[in-house]
Amino acid sequence: MKLSFALPIGGAWATPQNQRRVAQEADRLGYHGLWTFQRLFYPARPQNDYPPMQGQPWPAAFTRTMDPVVSLAYVAAVTDRIRLGTGVLLMPYYSPLVMAKELATLDQVSGGRLDVGLGLGWSRDEFQAVGVPYRERGKRADEFLRCLKAIWTEEMVEFHGEFYQVPQAMVEVKPVQRPHPPLLIGGYGPTVIRRVVQLGDGFIGGNVPLAEVAPLAEQLRDAAAGSRRDGAALRLVSRGTVRVYDAPQGKGRRPLWGSLDEIRQDIRRYAEAGLTELFLDPNFDPSIGGNPDADEGMEGALALLQTFAPGGQEVL
Repeated sequence: MKLSFALPIGGAWATPQNQRRVAQEADRLGYHGLWTFQRLFYPARPQNDYPPMQGQPWPAAFTRTMDPVVSLAYVAAVTDRIRLGTGVLLMPYYSPLVMAKELATLDQVSGGRLDVGLGLGWSRDEFQAVGVPYRERGKRADEFLRCLKAIWTEEMVEFHGEFYQVPQAMVEVKPVQRPHPPLLIGGYGPTVIRRVVQLGDGFIGGNVPLAEVAPLAEQLRDAAAGSRRDGAALRLVSRGTVRVYDAPQGKGRRPLWGSLDEIRQDIRRYAEAGLTELFLDPNFDPSIGGNPDADEGMEGALALLQTFAPGGQEVL
């Protein structure tokens, strides 16, 4: 399993200076990648009918967010080795053509270090604000992925779908990575498994419960076998919201929330369950991303980076 880290994206600590410091330190310490998330705004009265958010206030990290693509382009210029991941960009908020151009350029300026995590989105407020219907977003996503891949891989592109149109044209530049940067698809349920196997290169999840990693890996392998794909080649990536406590939290605690030793044990358990990459994310920790003192939050993040530094080695 590869161990990665989240870039400062949400909260007071998300500043250009801190993005640079985290990116360079993670690069120096041997982390595999840097990951982001995407939010457009923080609604005053959110329509929380999406099951994981139902009846819950939005995380404080969402009150102030940086753009993920611009942030990754910025840190691409100040790092040499570490990979750069979008975890995730929300397809309905873009046209495939605009995203293809932005991400191909990012792959170029980073020297082929981009991992593309894509999702459908769940905020009805954001859908309304960007002028895209919430209904049929899954169907729209399937077409989006086919169009995106066509733009990246065909010399002369022409695409005519129900939602997206590209007239016959040359679309340059192409990504450095061929045939295209790895596409990791996020979501929930059997539909996303089908989408990963048919249109992607792996799955990306937000805080995949530890108990669900092994079953999810098995579902991906089974679906891949049915589609004559190599299930072992599909990546399984998850965000890991981390929170450090001075004392052990014991049984029943949330994975990656505990003492340093408990968190180390959890990282190893994720690896043993079959996760291929875990990125530790302190954006949602009240003492780091939620800390109104950006400098103090940054010091906590640097301590985390140094404590769990993989030194360029896999966890297992």
